[in-house]
Amino acid sequence: MMPKIKKILYATDLSPNSASLVFSYAVDMAKRYDADIIMLHVVESVHPVTYAGASVAAMMKSAIKQDQETGLEEIKKRIETFCQNTEAEIGFPCRQLVTKILVPIGNPVDEILTAADEEGCDAIVLGTHQKGFLSQAFLGSVTRSILERTRKPVFVVPMPSEKS
Repeated sequence: MMPKIKKILYATDLSPNSASLVFSYAVDMAKRYDADIIMLHVVESVHPVTYAGASVAAMMKSAIKQDQETGLEEIKKRIETFCQNTEAEIGFPCRQLVTKILVPIGNPVDEILTAADEEGCDAIVLGTHQKGFLSQAFLGSVTRSILERTRKPVFVVPMPSEKS
């Protein structure tokens, strides 16, 4: 018997392709399985470099934390706007499917895996970027790490090339 999909974790980097193409797959899955979507965007943490001593490092850390908190609010607004704009394209109220928006600070792979477990997600939907000359042969590092470390089904959407 196939496990039921009731919660889908949609991880996004907020790029235009991810915001439309990958989300449309997450929405389609949610509609098919009558599932909820949890949106996740990870803000990568920045580690301050100590140049002149602990006081400079502490000041830098404080400034970075403030910038990240401001960034989190901006990202949440962008995700809300994205959801509103997508409703016209998908012909279905996005807000009915998206039950939670998460914007943690940390390592993208760790945060995606943690959110999938803590939120009780049954599947993960994410995109992969085709970067570099080996793009045809290898997945992105975040996607590859997710596939290696999770025991949940992962739906990977390849991003179209810039030339398409």
